[in-house]
Amino acid sequence: MPAASFPAITRIDRYILRQLALALVAVTGGLVALIWLTQSLRFIELVVNRGLSLQVFLELTALLIPNFVAVILPITTFVVVQFIYQRLAGDRELTVMRAAGLSPASLARPALVLAIAAVAACYVLNLVVVPASFGQFRQYQFEIRNRVAAFLLQEGVFTVVSDDLTVYVRRRDADGTLHGIMVDDARQKNSRATILAERGRLIGTSDTPRVLMFNGSRQELDKQTGRLNVLKFAENAIDLVQAAKGDELRYRDATEMSIGELLHPPPGLVNGRDLPKLLVEAHRRLSVPLTAASFALLALLAVLTGSFRRHGNILRPMLSVLSVVGLLALGLAVNNLAIRAPALIPLMWVYAILPGAICAWLLFGPQVGLVPMSVQKRMGAV
Repeated sequence: MPAASFPAITRIDRYILRQLALALVAVTGGLVALIWLTQSLRFIELVVNRGLSLQVFLELTALLIPNFVAVILPITTFVVVQFIYQRLAGDRELTVMRAAGLSPASLARPALVLAIAAVAACYVLNLVVVPASFGQFRQYQFEIRNRVAAFLLQEGVFTVVSDDLTVYVRRRDADGTLHGIMVDDARQKNSRATILAERGRLIGTSDTPRVLMFNGSRQELDKQTGRLNVLKFAENAIDLVQAAKGDELRYRDATEMSIGELLHPPPGLVNGRDLPKLLVEAHRRLSVPLTAASFALLALLAVLTGSFRRHGNILRPMLSVLSVVGLLALGLAVNNLAIRAPALIPLMWVYAILPGAICAWLLFGPQVGLVPMSVQKRMGAV
């Protein structure tokens, strides 16, 4: 290729890459906003019924955004490459570029740069950002549901502080004094207690909120003996949170763990039957980012191959869209099968790499003689 034509190719690369990058940011941002809006409706109850501020709601739901981006980025990469190159073909810009001597490899270069950037972004998200954000999200959610809710006791309402603790307050004065308190406490395995008090007040500590109650009684039923024990008190305090130190570890999800913890779980941290799930999650994080490159190559194959038609060709774009939909469904099936049979984990890598390798072979193989002439003729006839 003459040295004088190199700057023109560089400008064309930048021209296409700029359109691809802007479209990727716009499409990904729009879809993330839509998904965030639909998913955040699950947390409206915390604002409406528990009186949380809008700021807390936004901070909580914003921690889910990195996961949304990591999930949809391979899909939006495909959509953007397909749309931009299809528009260039419809505007005859690709025809002019081909007439100027640009090969499919030269035309595909901007999309490949975008795909590599998308793969790198997915790796950063899956390996670093998403586990950290999920950990903060679950910790934040735990504090809201188990600690903040305790300070939001509403008068005349049975407030479910947790699954095994319910508090009722008949009236609440402006100074915070509570009247007519009833507490149903089932946090002890072998007994269930009902506590009644004439009045009380909330006491906030650094770790656990408490209710200090005056002039009441504690009725406790022993499930083993069936005996009812009644204790009257002048003053009694009860924690509104069961502060067991092992709760956070016991309910820790695989999405919160680092890649090192997934591949080599610390002893005693997880149940043995969850090990296949952790291994599949680790391989999913490592393999799924490669689908961004595979999907981009699939879009390039649909646009840059085949014969030119004046009125366009809807068949190849439709086939590429259906192929991506089928690959996404196949990916979900492979993940589920790998959880049941860890020996099938290599299929996750085959699913992520093989479609892109086939598309690259069909797209760039004719230039180096890797694709037989008969296959090239069939591709040109599509």
